[in-house]
Amino acid sequence: MALLEFTSEGIYCPKAGVYLDPWKPVKKALITHGHSDHARWGHQRYLCTKAAAPVIRHRLNLTDNLETVDFYEKIFINNVEFSFHPAGHIPGSAQIRVSDGGEVWVFSGDYKLEHDGISEPFEPVRCHTFITESTFGLPVYNWKQQKEIFNDINDWWRKNQSAGKVSVIAGYALGKSQRILRNVDPSIGRIFLHGAIRSVTALFSSVKDLPETTYVSPEMKKKEFEAALVICPPSALGTPWLRRFDPYSLGIASGWMGLRGARRRRGADRGFVLSDHADWPALNLAVRETGASRVFVTHGYSSIFAKWLTGLGIEAHEVRTQYEGELGEIAEGGAEENKTVGEQGEENKPVGESIDPGGAGSQDVPGSALRLDDEENHDI
Repeated sequence: MALLEFTSEGIYCPKAGVYLDPWKPVKKALITHGHSDHARWGHQRYLCTKAAAPVIRHRLNLTDNLETVDFYEKIFINNVEFSFHPAGHIPGSAQIRVSDGGEVWVFSGDYKLEHDGISEPFEPVRCHTFITESTFGLPVYNWKQQKEIFNDINDWWRKNQSAGKVSVIAGYALGKSQRILRNVDPSIGRIFLHGAIRSVTALFSSVKDLPETTYVSPEMKKKEFEAALVICPPSALGTPWLRRFDPYSLGIASGWMGLRGARRRRGADRGFVLSDHADWPALNLAVRETGASRVFVTHGYSSIFAKWLTGLGIEAHEVRTQYEGELGEIAEGGAEENKTVGEQGEENKPVGESIDPGGAGSQDVPGSALRLDDEENHDI
C-alpha cells in the first residue's frame, strides 16, 4: 500500500484516512491554500495553516470544522506524520509533507520560487516522492524578475497619467491583487480597490506594509480617479463598472499574457506576465532540490514535463486531477469557456521559437479552461 494514492475523490493517505486538497466531499481534508480548485466546500473537517485559515474560513463559510497548524508543526494522524511547509504561491499557501516508516512524500499544491513580498518564501522539502504542478511546464515559460515587471507597471502608470488616463489593472482577487498592491510605487498616485479586492486584502493580517488605498464606492465621481491606479478582479472586465474611469488604460497581470492573442481577446492595452506559479526553470529546480527519485506531475503540461523528467533519469508519471492553476485567466467566456488551450487555436500558443523540451512534443493543457473570474465567483 502506497503512502499516498490518487483516487476519484483526490489524493488519499489510506493509513491516516485523510485527503490532501480533495475535489469531492470527504470526512477530513488537509488543504494547501484557499484557491477554489484546492479548497472546496463540503468536507466534514478541514486542516490548513493558520495563515491560510482566514480566507478559507470566509470563502467556504466554515466555523468549528476548520483546524489550523503552524508552518513546520508536526502532527500525527494514526501514527502518520504530517507537516506544512511554505509554498510561496500566495500568503499561507503550503506544501504538505507526509512521512511514515522512513518514507517521505511531499505534495506541493501550487508554488513559485521567487519571493513576492507577501507570501512565505518557498522552501524545498527533501523527500522520496514529490507531487508537483506543471501549470507552466514548457521551456518558453521563463519569467522576468518581479522587479522588472513592476518597473514596467509603474512606467505604464506614469505614462497613463501624462496622457490623462486612469490606469486599471486586473488580477486575481486572492494573491495576485495583494502582490500588485505590495509592489507598485504608491508615490505615483492614489490607489483604488474594487470591493472584491478590498474584502480579500482585509483578511490577510500577515501581509504587512501595504500602501494606503481607497475603496471604489458607487457614489464616487470620475474626477476622483484622475491619475490613479485601480486594482480590480478579472470579473470586472467588460462590465459597466469600468465605464466610470473613462478615459482609462486597461492592463492585465497574468502568466498567460505570454500567450499570443490573450491580451487582445480580453480588450487590454497592456499585458504583464506575472504569475503566482513556477516557470520552467523553477519547476526543474524545485524537483532537483527535493532529491526525489519519483515525481508525480499534476495540472498543466503534465505529460510533457513528466516525459522531460523521465529523460533526466527520474521516475515520473502524469496524474490527472481537477486542479486548474491559472487556466481560467485565458478564457473569453461564452462558448470559449469549454475549450482547452490547444483547441482555442494557434494564437494561444506560447510566444517562442519552440515548445518542445528535448523532443517531447507539444501538448494541450488538460482540463477545460475556467472563466477568467473564477476566484471572484466566490464573492471573496
